[in-house]
Amino acid sequence: MTKSFRIGQIVPSSNTTMETEIPAMLMARQTILPERFTFHSSRMRMKKVVKEELAAMDAESDRCAVELSDARVDVLGYACLVAIMAMGHGYHRTSQRRLSEGTARNGAAAPVITSAGALVDALKVIGAKRIVVVAPYMRPLTELVVDYIRNEGYEVIDYRALEIPDNLEVGRHDPALLPDIVKTLPYQDADAVVLSACVQMPSLPVVAKVEAMTGKPVLTAAIATTYAMLKALDLDPVVPGAGALLSGAY
Repeated sequence: MTKSFRIGQIVPSSNTTMETEIPAMLMARQTILPERFTFHSSRMRMKKVVKEELAAMDAESDRCAVELSDARVDVLGYACLVAIMAMGHGYHRTSQRRLSEGTARNGAAAPVITSAGALVDALKVIGAKRIVVVAPYMRPLTELVVDYIRNEGYEVIDYRALEIPDNLEVGRHDPALLPDIVKTLPYQDADAVVLSACVQMPSLPVVAKVEAMTGKPVLTAAIATTYAMLKALDLDPVVPGAGALLSGAY
């Protein structure tokens, strides 16, 4: 009998991409491997990508985790990288532990993946030390993200802040623009390219193109989250067309 897994997603209320790209990757996986997936979300209010709204939103994550555990999901993904990183160095560990403990108290223990933790862990998985980063946030928040990543032991040699304050507009950013943005970065000196340090900024359609263009592994917050979810479920972290991390090489 084919096993089915329930994927829980803790989503900013204005996010439109996590529920597009992560299901797209797992549905693509279904074309080559037997496991099946269903997707279940709970939302936290957030419209503008500013520190005050991010902090207020994060406070709602505990409620969301408990709500999803009512559905007995098998894994939870927290879909806002910058909200976690804005709470201070290493906060992804605190968040993951606290939310997972909340599901256990509700009688439905499940592992929790944050996109922030998944991204920094994925860099270790592929052996990257020096990276370039593309992020949609305003410059102060982008610098906060870069500092968070550096604190985890990686060298961010350059980055681009696209400075899109409205989260709906982040979700509307055309991924076809990303290859030319990457060309403005010194990717030749990097071990990997972080094409989207945000699960809301679409990037999946051009991951293969940017890998071919740069000759480097390409990570995104959504790809890293999918990898971490599959590992937490003890499943092969393989998705066709989703870049080096999900190629089966790691």
